[in-house]
Amino acid sequence: MLEFIQLHCPYCGESFDSSIDLSGGDQDYTEDCAVCCKPISVSVRVDAQDELIGVSTRRDHD
Repeated sequence: MLEFIQLHCPYCGESFDSSIDLSGGDQDYTEDCAVCCKPISVSVRVDAQDELIGVSTRRDHD
């Protein structure tokens, strides 16, 4: 179950679209910013019904 989300880059301050698979449950992964190409740590939280609870981004290795 893919859902489209908007991520905010903590480096350049720009937002960009991305997609996540909610059926994978909670996830922590690294995705490169679509604008400045720097690595962003992304945390996705999903409830028991595979509904998105929240998404947060931070600089990689912070």
